[in-house]
Amino acid sequence: MILLVIIIFGLMTMNNAQTNSELDNAKHSIVSMMKSFPGDYAVYFEEVGNKKSVISINAEETFHAASTMKTPVMLEIFKQSAEGKFDLDDSLTIINSFKSIVDRSSYSLDIADDSGDDLYKLVGTKKKIRELLVDMITMSGNLSTNILIELVKAENVMSTLNSYEINNVKVYRGVQDLKAFDVGLNNTVTAIDLAKIFLLLGRNEFISKNICDDIVNILLKQKHRSIIPKLLPDNVKVANKTGSITGVNHDSGIVLLPNGRKYVLVILGKNITDRYLAIRMQSEVSKRIYDYFQSLQN
Repeated sequence: MILLVIIIFGLMTMNNAQTNSELDNAKHSIVSMMKSFPGDYAVYFEEVGNKKSVISINAEETFHAASTMKTPVMLEIFKQSAEGKFDLDDSLTIINSFKSIVDRSSYSLDIADDSGDDLYKLVGTKKKIRELLVDMITMSGNLSTNILIELVKAENVMSTLNSYEINNVKVYRGVQDLKAFDVGLNNTVTAIDLAKIFLLLGRNEFISKNICDDIVNILLKQKHRSIIPKLLPDNVKVANKTGSITGVNHDSGIVLLPNGRKYVLVILGKNITDRYLAIRMQSEVSKRIYDYFQSLQN
């Protein structure tokens, strides 16, 4: 009996050592890859339900959020809907006039800078909140985002995040508030705090399992799939939200494997001089993480 315990303990020790070695190898490989590309990058990986399976690289460094801020806005919409403040099937008037957080002066969004451009021809008509929500996430629509932030208010987004001890995702304003941009009032994220949002969803800890499922299902419809999902097998599902502006390129989400296991991955980039090179490297980082994760199951 004692011999059996010793053998089992020895095997467990060997497995843990092998896992740690593979983890270190994956991390060193990714760090080396990131150093060979122009720009500054951060990565945070964590298996859902296994806090020992983590890769963290520059994960507490601050980045301009770009469109990754649309995920916490979505969480606030679901929260306020669950509180009965409105129904997701309620309708809002499509507007294109917003107030700068600097001086309350009016500004409008430029259709040329928006991937959700179909909404502009509908100004003055009504759309369901749910439809605007899907546009904000799957098309990364800026106009839908600003309309929804007008509804739920940016300060409430941050208050909700803080209540879940997510303190370094800052949502101060909507999109294309150039006066705010010029004075440095920008939405910001860190890789680890953005990952905390997806870990909440992956663990079904945001309000309820049904709401977490609804949010993940919207993220699964994402149209922008050039980074985390790009090099992964077709049978792997990715619920992700990207973000990009000049010199900035991000992706973040949950990777769902056919066997039910899942992990959260955030890849952030700034000071990028060649966006296509950055996308190639970031998608290769995602593949490297996936290969490491698969090695744990073999």
